[in-house]
Amino acid sequence: QVRPVESGGGLVQPGGSLRLSCVASGSLGWPNVMGWYRQSPGKERELVATRTSAGTINYVDSVKGRFTISRDNAKNTVYLQMNSLKPEDTAVYYCYVRKYDDVEVWGQGTLVTVSS
Repeated sequence: QVRPVESGGGLVQPGGSLRLSCVASGSLGWPNVMGWYRQSPGKERELVATRTSAGTINYVDSVKGRFTISRDNAKNTVYLQMNSLKPEDTAVYYCYVRKYDDVEVWGQGTLVTVSS
């Protein structure tokens, strides 16, 4: 059974950087998708960035130019490098996995707080 586990959240000042990591145990099959969603209080969960096993990347407009998603397919690991962080980036960030059979699996979430 696939189980994604996130790490790397925390408190950072505006303009700072953080790097999130997610390792998914189990077999994802091929093709698959790994990525990140986030949810702020009172808001719906939104896509941040995804990357397919073939390398196709998708970002939400609000993070383009500031966030970078990368993957290590051999290790079932996905990263999110977040630069120039803003207070509005504050949210719980969830690792997302879509297996070869379109089954979706979510991590437990890691909190990112951007505040001075």
